[in-house]
Amino acid sequence: MTTSVTVKHEIKDLTLAPLGKKRIAWAGREMPVLRQIRERFAQEKPLQGIRIAACCHVTTETANLALTLQAGGADALLIASNPLSTQDDVAASLVVDYGIPVFAIKGEDNATYHRHVEVALDHHPHIIIDDGGDVTTALVRHRSHQVSEIIGTTEETTTGLVRLRAMLAAGVLTFPAIAVNDAETKHFFDNRYGTGQSTIDAIMRATNILLAGKVIVVAGYGWCGKGVALRARGLGANVIVTEVVPVRALEAVMDGFRVMPMLEAAKVGDVFITVTGNKHVIRREHMEVMKDGAIICNSGHFDIEIDLVALQQMSKDVQTVRPFVQEYILADKSLIVLGEGRLVNLAAAEGHPASVMDMSFANQALAAEYLVKNKGKLAPGVLPVPQDIDQEIARLKLQAMGIAIDSMTPEQIAYVNSWTEGT
Repeated sequence: MTTSVTVKHEIKDLTLAPLGKKRIAWAGREMPVLRQIRERFAQEKPLQGIRIAACCHVTTETANLALTLQAGGADALLIASNPLSTQDDVAASLVVDYGIPVFAIKGEDNATYHRHVEVALDHHPHIIIDDGGDVTTALVRHRSHQVSEIIGTTEETTTGLVRLRAMLAAGVLTFPAIAVNDAETKHFFDNRYGTGQSTIDAIMRATNILLAGKVIVVAGYGWCGKGVALRARGLGANVIVTEVVPVRALEAVMDGFRVMPMLEAAKVGDVFITVTGNKHVIRREHMEVMKDGAIICNSGHFDIEIDLVALQQMSKDVQTVRPFVQEYILADKSLIVLGEGRLVNLAAAEGHPASVMDMSFANQALAAEYLVKNKGKLAPGVLPVPQDIDQEIARLKLQAMGIAIDSMTPEQIAYVNSWTEGT
């Protein structure tokens, strides 16, 4: 143990730290881009004196982000962005081995979760790194006197960006918010490949069912839905997609998936996965027509995509039959819910692989640096990650993978910048 545990914290068990430290290091092996940023941060200290409140899934990958922020000189505090996503050994190691305040316990109740949001704001952050928008929303709603302290925020998720844009439309977002989720090196890879693999991994860990031959219904065909559908098909499942956006539905059809309304899909599906970021995508009328033994889970950010209140009202009893597997017993059948309807890939598995989070968290670290360097210069609103940062992350990732690409010749550069050449 390298530091005193007098640092403020609220975690499950400090004695879990040795295992957490090993697992943080293991994930770090797969995060070469973030490692390079950390090495530079340690030399330049671009975040010196900056208080950061990070509301993220407390995983091995997030730990490597926290260590990068710390290396840059930040006074960083970490809370969980989901009650079931915390890896308790990681939380312990961050406190014991690295002196980073962590307030996160796997399985914490909603009251504890919301209290931790208040703890994050008690840190009086200059920068909020958010995952779902809870801390930023609480700041605007309940701590308006602290808004003047904020340099800016960064947002990791589609759900959080929906909330930020709604705040902007309502005139209450008065500081810059960097849309990390919209960076090409984030959503093209994290949302598609990370969510795709980790969601399927969680379903198999929780249930041990064979997916080959099953009818899997994927609700939503955004980048997360595309990844889930692709991975499910790769394991031999018969995939159905449900959508509300015509262009996405058309894309799913062109990608070779069946597309139909949820009410039709509910009659034939064996496994249902929601990845929409919206509310009550699976409702009473859908559950009423599902097969006996149908499995329902969610990989969207909040636990509102499945109407669990309606399911509870429909049920005579609820039993936990395996870890993170609940059987709702209805009059004529049983329905299975995984991970309490929360993010299944973090409730029942370990979340995204480190190699894909390498790019997502590189965006977070560099976005924080960008906010500090441009303090007072950025307009309020939802702002993109600068293109040069996005491209630099891709370049570093390719370099770490040992992959070289071409560069344009001077002639080609002149051509793409000219309007006079043509046929």
